[in-house]
Amino acid sequence: MRFPAAAVLFLSICVTPLCAQTSRRVPLPPRASLPPIQLEDQWTTALVNRDAQTFDRLLAPGFVYTEDATVMNRADVIKSVSGPDRVNWARNEGMRVHDFGDVQVITGVLHLRGKGKQGAFDRRFQFTDTWQRRNGRWQIIAAQDYLIPK
Repeated sequence: MRFPAAAVLFLSICVTPLCAQTSRRVPLPPRASLPPIQLEDQWTTALVNRDAQTFDRLLAPGFVYTEDATVMNRADVIKSVSGPDRVNWARNEGMRVHDFGDVQVITGVLHLRGKGKQGAFDRRFQFTDTWQRRNGRWQIIAAQDYLIPK
């Protein structure tokens, strides 16, 4: 599960400042204006860091999450960030963007390693995330994960 209600969420990206040829720093775009494919990695980082503030920023009001037979709302997901499972490592694999203008659907695999109530885990989830541009910034409006059987 990507969200720790049965607890688990996302990984680290390292964004280094871009430098111009004159070695002056070029400002990075504000986080909210990044494309969803990059926001996916911020989400993964927030999972590892248990960063509820990032989820608060990325999840749109009315956000809905489905994993197998479980459905969670925005508040449930944000609360689950501090759940009992601890993600130590995570990465997105094979992400593909399906562009519909102000809506983008991203599919891929989330690979997680960590420790939970039953001990160490190594899980892979097939995911579909739906992002919408709202007031000039991208927010995730729906997500679905399926635990890939080993």
